Amino acid sequence: MCARESGVKKYVVKLSADERERLQALIRSGKHPARKLLRARILLKADASEAGEAWSDSQIADALDTGLATVARVRQQIVEEGVDGVLTPKRSPNSARKRIFDGASEAKLIALACSEPPPGYARWTLQLLESRVVELNIVERASDNTIGRTLKKYPQAAFERAMGDPARRQRGLRGRHGGRHRGLSPAA
Repeated sequence: MCARESGVKKYVVKLSADERERLQALIRSGKHPARKLLRARILLKADASEAGEAWSDSQIADALDTGLATVARVRQQIVEEGVDGVLTPKRSPNSARKRIFDGASEAKLIALACSEPPPGYARWTLQLLESRVVELNIVERASDNTIGRTLKKYPQAAFERAMGDPARRQRGLRGRHGGRHRGLSPAA
């Protein structure tokens, strides 16, 4: 368990046997984000229990090639939040941007992209769709990149009919590793 003691160190890390085993298993598997593995290593080195190494912050920072502030922050976090609090990344709800297209507006965009293009055009372009969705009050504003990403989420068959497929002539049947199939003619 963790304990908060006053003295030389403000935050003293004391891990239980279960917590040590969990952190060691996490490091042994190696299939986790680098940030999580670094934090697990910091906790194991900072552990002041009988089984721990009780390294100083500067020793840990030098050995793991990280900053003193990171080591101090991990010490503080484990005392205040526990092992799960240290290993789980924090996500701020305000950091993500609001979606421009919700379900209903995406459906309207797809219907528009599958409809006939405006007179004088052979197919819809992303710029045409951008101006039309604002014109029709589907969304307040949108860039052609946003429209492209939104349309990319869905199967291409409907959009190829609506927007055309200029690369169709260049596409051939491809094998497993991207090369052309040997036994088939290019027309197949």
